[in-house]
Amino acid sequence: MAFTSQLTAMLSFLISLFIILPACVAQGDEAVLNAEIGRMNNQSLLWGPYRPNLYFGIRPRIPKSVATGLLWAKVDNYVEVQDSFRYTCEQHQGMAGYGWDEYDTRKGGVQQIHDAGNKIDITTEFVKIPGGGHGGSWAARIKGEPREDAPSDLKTTILFYVTSEALGDSIEIVNDGDKQGFEGDVTFMGKSQALGDYKLVVTKGNGEHPHSDHPVSGQRDLDKTVVQSLSLPEEHLWQAKQLLFKQLKEGVDEIIQEYGAENAPPPWQVYQLPNRPSTGNAHFVQKVFEGPFEFDILFSSGSASKDTTSEDLTREIKSTTDSFNERFKDVFVPQAPFQAEKYSKFGRSMLSNLAGGIGYFYGKHVVDRSYAPEYDEENEGFWEETAEARARRQEQLEGPHELFSSIPSRPFFPRGFLWDEGFHLLPIADWDIDLTLEIVKSWYNLMDEDGWIAREQILGDEARSKVPPEFQVQYPHYANPPTLYLVLEDFTEKLQKSNGSQTAGKGEHLGRGLTVLESAHVDNPTLGIEYLRSIYPLLRRQFLWFKRTQSGDLKSYDREAYSTKEAYRWRGRSVQHILTSGLDDYPRPQPPHPGELHVDLMSWMGMMARVLAKIADFVGLPEDVQEYNKALDGIQHNLVDLHWSESAGCFCDATIDEFEEHSLVCHKGYISLFPFLLGLLKPDDPKLGKILDLLGDEEELFSPHGIRSLSKKSEFYGTDENYWRSPVWININYLAIVQLRNYVLQAGPYSHQAKDLYVRLRKNVVETVYQSWEETGFAWEQYNPETGAGQRTQHFTGWTSLVVKIMAMDDLSWWVGKHQHDEL
Repeated sequence: MAFTSQLTAMLSFLISLFIILPACVAQGDEAVLNAEIGRMNNQSLLWGPYRPNLYFGIRPRIPKSVATGLLWAKVDNYVEVQDSFRYTCEQHQGMAGYGWDEYDTRKGGVQQIHDAGNKIDITTEFVKIPGGGHGGSWAARIKGEPREDAPSDLKTTILFYVTSEALGDSIEIVNDGDKQGFEGDVTFMGKSQALGDYKLVVTKGNGEHPHSDHPVSGQRDLDKTVVQSLSLPEEHLWQAKQLLFKQLKEGVDEIIQEYGAENAPPPWQVYQLPNRPSTGNAHFVQKVFEGPFEFDILFSSGSASKDTTSEDLTREIKSTTDSFNERFKDVFVPQAPFQAEKYSKFGRSMLSNLAGGIGYFYGKHVVDRSYAPEYDEENEGFWEETAEARARRQEQLEGPHELFSSIPSRPFFPRGFLWDEGFHLLPIADWDIDLTLEIVKSWYNLMDEDGWIAREQILGDEARSKVPPEFQVQYPHYANPPTLYLVLEDFTEKLQKSNGSQTAGKGEHLGRGLTVLESAHVDNPTLGIEYLRSIYPLLRRQFLWFKRTQSGDLKSYDREAYSTKEAYRWRGRSVQHILTSGLDDYPRPQPPHPGELHVDLMSWMGMMARVLAKIADFVGLPEDVQEYNKALDGIQHNLVDLHWSESAGCFCDATIDEFEEHSLVCHKGYISLFPFLLGLLKPDDPKLGKILDLLGDEEELFSPHGIRSLSKKSEFYGTDENYWRSPVWININYLAIVQLRNYVLQAGPYSHQAKDLYVRLRKNVVETVYQSWEETGFAWEQYNPETGAGQRTQHFTGWTSLVVKIMAMDDLSWWVGKHQHDEL
């Protein structure tokens, strides 16, 4: 890692000049530093397993570039081969668990795939090797180890492929093989406008090969690696599995034609591709093994001083593993009662799979910009009118766009989701704040002129192939919870602590254990403030878009409120769902009404105003600070005037009743908690006490496995889809745990009640996710409030990974009063 050390030393020196000689720093010098950090960030983040929908797929963050992937299957019989091939991550595919045991986005890591269906465990080790330009070089080691129940002579075929999407780029094979294949390594030479010249080597590797006495062995030698090259239209390149099946079928047909079905060779030879290397934009490299195996993939940038070797790979794997484990101990130190090694192993896996789910996406998406008047949702029965407008199918493709994003689930949600992303980035921000800011910027680069960002980023044909057509269309009047502001608030707090305007608490990490690149925007507040200055106009545009498009109606009805401006309603409602709220089927007022007001959206708007006031203060805009504080004041008052029910003891949605009057509809659950969850209640507010009573009531929300999404007493508990109608969701529980901790550490009449709930809830949530992970090998989308079992989507390593932060929070079981606050 000598090159990384040199970069770190150089950048440390540059930053030190800004710290020591601030008066001498000209704006031009500041711009140079900013540009250099941007360049180095791009270099260290250019390559990665940025195709997270695949079990293993490497590509750079460049549109229309080189892409790679891995496929394998058990080939011991003729019938099961098609269903045995693994390529894209799928639910319930016979996996006993899979994912990254350790992974750092800037360096690499180790992934284990426990393929019980194919009776083999696959290990993929990936590392980056800095040097030269174009993101440097990289390497991967692929290992296969038969599982305990596998036969000793298990037959496995494994294929690595490489494609080049850009017109004019080329990949040529250095053809030193023969008609039957390649005895040793397979070498490709590539030319790319974006990447320059490069070399890609697939090594011979280690492992036994099956044998056959069939006459076809003169054409298909199982000891050799075969290559089949294709020239394909760009739009077909992502369909590797279908392409492989087509080529395999052609090979099978050739065998049947020559030898007949009754005299076919063994299946491991039938399903070997004919060796046909040539020039093309897609190349399959196939090996067939018997028993365990291992081989390397070595990518060398032409700008590097030397080619990457297997020895480099071995060295870097060890270095990456050691550095990851040391950093994890420093950044996410598990606090009591989670200090056993099993929790550290669990935490490393959760963080690694969250980071290993970061992908690069490029392509067009489907948008309906008809701006049909029905989409204003102003009339009673509006949901029927909007359904008719959608049925006119006025959507069109827009783009292309690019997005760098962490995904919720590799098998089921392998794309960017706006409301998930903020939760994803909270643990990543503690690990690598500069990576976090890069992802935030990528999202805001998608914003249109009005301030809208599509809530679901389904970019390109490959992404659309995983989504039913009725869910592909994005609508510019649809919002989504602005969770990225949670990340930006966290960033502003890091900046305040870095420059000394706020005290860092015990156990907090401000660059400790991080290299310069991972914390440059916090270590040097000048850079951090410049980042906020650059993104602020987009944040303001988004806030004003929310106020304009998601406003609630106060004027048409007899509603008394402190502010005449602060009331909000999600658009995109149907009878059973408000998908735009993120809480899908959570019970809302019935029937839907254009006079509805939604307490969760009002709370999100309050959080946005609070964060924007902080950012505007950082970038020196006092008039904007005043504007946001006024909005926040109006929201905090109107939450009470429009949404608080004294009789129910909680916050509620509002509607217009049959007498055309304001009416509260109280479905106790997550909705009731939102002003608390987003920190909008003062520590001495009596309403906080009632919210804590509701949260802690085991007959309502509190369960041994976390806070239920809906009260057990609700008539809707566990009904219909039961998506947000009882299950425990980790993102909402995380918000609750954070706020409980905050109220413990603030003077107020409810601090002891908050402490008791904090200690119990933190333990319940972590134990629930851990036990399910231990039993199934997966993190899950949601958890059963009665049994703790993981439910719905498996390998949901998005916001469920927040348990890493929860384990690292203070153990407050010892806490007895406000006077001990300073010890934290």
